[in-house]
Amino acid sequence: MTSTKIKHIAILGSTGSIGTQALEIIDENPELFEVYALTANNNIKLLVEQALKFKPEVVVIGNEDKYLEVKEALAKLPIKVFAGNDAIAQVAEMEPIDMVLTAMVGYSGLKPTISAIKAKKAIALANKETLVVAGELITQLAIENSCAILPVDSEHSAIFQCLVGENLDSVEKIILTASGGPFRCKSYEELASVTKAQALKHPNWDMGAKITIDSASMMNKGFEVIEAKWLFGLKPEQIDVVIHPQSIIHSMVQFADGSIKAQMGLPDMKLPIQYAFGYPIRLENKYPRLDFSQYSTLTFEQPDVKRFRNLGYAYEAMAKGGNMPCILNAANEIVVAAFLQDKIGFLQMSDIIEQTMNKASFIKTPCYEDYVATDAEARRISLELIR
Repeated sequence: MTSTKIKHIAILGSTGSIGTQALEIIDENPELFEVYALTANNNIKLLVEQALKFKPEVVVIGNEDKYLEVKEALAKLPIKVFAGNDAIAQVAEMEPIDMVLTAMVGYSGLKPTISAIKAKKAIALANKETLVVAGELITQLAIENSCAILPVDSEHSAIFQCLVGENLDSVEKIILTASGGPFRCKSYEELASVTKAQALKHPNWDMGAKITIDSASMMNKGFEVIEAKWLFGLKPEQIDVVIHPQSIIHSMVQFADGSIKAQMGLPDMKLPIQYAFGYPIRLENKYPRLDFSQYSTLTFEQPDVKRFRNLGYAYEAMAKGGNMPCILNAANEIVVAAFLQDKIGFLQMSDIIEQTMNKASFIKTPCYEDYVATDAEARRISLELIR
């Protein structure tokens, strides 16, 4: 029996939902995976706990004000400690790393993902905003550097798994499933008064606050539509969304002969993370199995873009192209933060996103510097609209 080389993994965003589950997988498979680097933005308590357990070579705290605290907590171990966003991007390039899991939240994941691609690292992509903001740039860099991008989102992992062994030219369309979130059955009038606490109670998935709000507003699904365009080289009209409240079918591919392949399983993010880590090998695990007798009915509905306008805005941004998806993402990050701080209502998030898309400067063929400038401009506009 041949020995398998241990895969050295950098986890960018190790204290979030995806990062912590990724570490569980590494802990369950020590003969296959080893943590080389851990990064977090603010959660020093958990970051230090993770470092003490997994003993990576490198730890980075994004918030530079917390550097000394992390440094002192790890002083007895031979762990290199750095701070700042530039350090996170530099760590992603380190030579011993085989794979970079980008699990940072929002726009912050763009720069380190670019660094990792240029260093020819395999990317396990959980940060969908990277492809939303700069899909054209990222996919071109991946081609130039022969860099594999393995999707970690449950929906894109499902599509990826359905396409293994298939000719991409035979794909007629893909169908992304959405749970519908906590407000699926609420009227437009009822949505005007929903609370932060209600929005944070997702019926099927346990996720971080930002992505949970995005799921409630269906912006998360809109981002997934844009991400799918770049991951799988599709036209906008080849990407459909269907509401599937049970979250058992994670997504589907329809082929030129009319047949449809679906990937199914219990809603558990460890499955797509493990698939990306082990690819092309499908690793064994002892996670709970799907019991069809417990799911005798699987239902499907069309999404309502009149109640959940963000999904429509995502399609509009994708169709316009250029820096418009970057504007969409920046505005969304601002309004979600404002909603979580009780500064605006649930429906106001969509109002401000629409106004920002109309006001921000449009650039048809942006470069990296244009994305940076666009992100700053769109955030400024959104903040002004909130005030």
